[in-house]
This record gives sequence, C-alpha cells and structure tokens, in this order.
Amino acid sequence: MDRELPADQINKSRNRKWAIGIAAVLLLAALVYVFKKSISSSIEASRIRIGTVQKGDVENTLDATGEVIPAYEQIITSPIRATIRKVLLTPGTRVEPGQAIVDLDKSLTQIEFERYEDQLALKKNSIDQLRMRLDKNLYDAEISDKIKLLNINKLKADLDDARRLAKVGGGTVEDITRAENALKIAQLEKQQLENDLAYNRKSMGASLRETELGAQIESKNLKELQHKLRMADIVADRKGVLTWVNENIGSSVNEGEMLAKVADLGSFRVEGSCPDVYAEQVKVGLPVIVKVNDSTLRGIITQVKPAVKDGVVGFTVQLDNAQSEMLRPNMKVELYLVTNRSTNTLRVANGPTFSGKRKQFVYVLSGTTAHRREVEVGLSNFDFVEIKSGLSAGDKVILTDMNEYEHLEEIVIKK
Repeated sequence: MDRELPADQINKSRNRKWAIGIAAVLLLAALVYVFKKSISSSIEASRIRIGTVQKGDVENTLDATGEVIPAYEQIITSPIRATIRKVLLTPGTRVEPGQAIVDLDKSLTQIEFERYEDQLALKKNSIDQLRMRLDKNLYDAEISDKIKLLNINKLKADLDDARRLAKVGGGTVEDITRAENALKIAQLEKQQLENDLAYNRKSMGASLRETELGAQIESKNLKELQHKLRMADIVADRKGVLTWVNENIGSSVNEGEMLAKVADLGSFRVEGSCPDVYAEQVKVGLPVIVKVNDSTLRGIITQVKPAVKDGVVGFTVQLDNAQSEMLRPNMKVELYLVTNRSTNTLRVANGPTFSGKRKQFVYVLSGTTAHRREVEVGLSNFDFVEIKSGLSAGDKVILTDMNEYEHLEEIVIKK
C-alpha cells in the first residue's frame, strides 16, 4: 500500500526540477552568446574600404578596349624603282622636317633622266631643222608666186599689143585669142599656186606645232622624272615620330611601294572594339570615356565598322582633347561607352561589394558597427553606382567584398 510523501520532500523535488531547468536555460543562453560571439565577431578597419553616399551624376557604361592611333599618319612611298642603300633612322625616332629617313640607290633613274635629256635635245634640234626647212619652202613658194605675177603682167601686155595690132591690121583674131588663153592659163596657175601657198602655210604650221607638242611632252616627262628624283630623297616633311620603316637593306622597291610611316603626334584617335553582344548599343555619336592610367579623357564614336569580325565590333573614337600629352601611338586604353545617364541622383563609389544585381545587401557603418541593409541599385560604371533606395546621403557603405559575412546582421569594426 502506497504512502503519501511528506510535503517538504515534494517541495524539495519541485525546487530541484526548477533549478535544473533554470540552469539548462542559462547554459543554453550562454552557448548562444558564445556562438554568436564566435561567428559575428569583427573585422579590422584596415581591411575594408568605405564609401560615402552623396548626390551626383551616374553614367551607365559598357566596357571596351582600344588602341591609340595618330589622327594623321603619313605614308612615304618610293617614287621610283630603286634599291634601299641605307636606313638612317629606326622606328620610334622623333623626326623633324627635312630629316633623311632612307637612302635609295637612284643610279638607274639618273641614267634614264639623262636619256630623256638627250631625247629632248634631239627633239629641239629637229624643231629647228623643220622650222628652217619650212621657212625655205615658204620662201620658195612666195618667190614662185611673185614670178607668176610678173608673167601675168607680161601676158596682159602681150594681149594689149595683139589687140592694138588687130585694130591697125597688123594682127589677127587668132593672135588675140592665143594671148587671151595664155593669160587665163597664167592666172589659173597663179590661183593654184596661191592655194598651194596657203595650204603649205597651214600644213607647215601644223607640222611645226606637232613637233613642238612632241617636244613639250618630252619636256614634261623630263620634269616628272626630275621631280621623282628629288622625291627619292626620302625625308620627313613634317614633325612627328617614325612608326615604321622598311629595313631590308639591299632589297629592290618598286614605284609606289611603302618605305616608311611618320605619325603626327599633334592629335590622336582611338580604334576601339567590344563584344558583338553590344552591337545594337554601339552607335555613332555615343559618348565614350577613355581611361589612360589614372586619368580620363572624353570622346564620341564617329564611325562604327560595318562588319563584325571574330565576334568583335570595331569603332573609331574622336577625342575631345586629341592633343593630350598622356597619349602615345599604339597605347592600349580602357574604353567605357556611355549608354545612359542619371543626373543629381544618390551615388556611391563602385566596389567589389556590388555584384551587379538590382537588389542586394550591403553593410552600412554606424559608429563601430556595420549593419546589413538591403538596397536597390540603378546605373553603374567603373567609378560610381546609383542608389535607387535603401540608403540616404551621408551613409557610409563598406565597398569591400563581404560575402564571407553575409549571414551576419551586424559586424563590429575594430580599430
């Protein structure tokens, strides 16, 4: 038969259970506190970079690459067929106007020039001979015409005599007719002679002009060859930098073959390229930011290449400050194509903490503690990120990559 326990024993048992429960709760709280301490912990201030939210403009950009090209590059070609005798300058050398670059062997062209001179001298001599011959023929024809005129005058006198004799009975009608016919024949012959004389004058003038024209052609050929010989002194005609030269000494070059390139360092342009997935956004007139080391320049796209090659779209950028001393030929630069722009908006410096998502969490610094906060971002570029919501002007945001702390609501920043 069961006995009822005493009241003091029951109270003692109940108190022991309460004590065990309270101890368990305290132990659990201690464990939670220790666990939080072990995972929340802190981060040194020297390991993080902080940006302050402020008002300003943000441009949305596309990344691209580019190469600096001189806006004007002179290509020097060989004006004659020659042999490279000596290369006087190497690529990269700064040149001044009149400075020699390449020495060509011009002996064959010089011989041809002398041959042209002899041919022109022969032409001029032929012209002199032709002029003398034409003058003689013309003189002979004019003398013949004068002789024929004297003969006509004589025949007219004979006709008058025949008529007078016929009146006094000393001549016959046949004598008059004979004299008239002789005069008519002489007059016709004179007309024929005068016609021949006029033709000869024109013909002689045409022959002389033809010969003189041939001599002028020879003279022009000679001047052209003389000009080519002068141009065969391969010298720079402007200030710049020698970017390329044919260094194959002893090799033959044909007329028109390239010998050197001289870049004008007074102005530059940029030849850019980006993946073809951005092809629809790359347009003429699009603003471009050119990053040169730690500095930036501005420009616009002036030409988009019509063809896509190897998955790349090519374009040309005209710089606002094309005479910048920072630029050098063939320099590689980073390009940022501005596709959109927000003005007077909240912005913060770009950093690894921004993953490119529209909504994400960042840590906002308050005193020595950073609190996790959800923000909405908008436009972005290599400098700034637009903040649509979640932050206010003056907030300090940790820009360092905080992925390993993403499970924490707050982080203590240690000095």
